[in-house]
Amino acid sequence: MNNKIKELAEQAGYTPDMFGVGHWDMPECKKFAELIVWECAEQSMSIGRYNTPSGVTPDLSIAIAVGLKKHFGVTE
Repeated sequence: MNNKIKELAEQAGYTPDMFGVGHWDMPECKKFAELIVWECAEQSMSIGRYNTPSGVTPDLSIAIAVGLKKHFGVTE
């Protein structure tokens, strides 16, 4: 995971405590953010599979899913 997810958490109001550590630094919070990215990527894949007649090709949905994971630094 890269700093993009942490940056978004800070925009949402996350602030570290006086020791520079906060709830965001807990593994569970980081995992939660990664799971959200994975869900978004999976939805992209589903949209491509089911909406091909509307012009969304499977290749495009794969590119979107890969791009989302890369943007947020989430890997398998």
